[in-house]
Amino acid sequence: MTLVLYHRIADAECAAVRWIIVERGLKPRIDFQNVLTDAAEAFAAHGGERVPALWDGESLHQGRAAVLDALDGIR
Repeated sequence: MTLVLYHRIADAECAAVRWIIVERGLKPRIDFQNVLTDAAEAFAAHGGERVPALWDGESLHQGRAAVLDALDGIR
């Protein structure tokens, strides 16, 4: 499963989700991509509108609550 976290470095919600990913030991499975750099096109192609957002290979889960729900499913 390809997992990508689309985020912004300075966004507090994104920082909280990044911390949770690291805390749960999921970082090796999730690629962090900053939407203010090269990841902007891929984020937009997946229909991205809000960060944090988690792409699971099929769906883009947008917003902190949706990302955390998706993370609960990959424990």
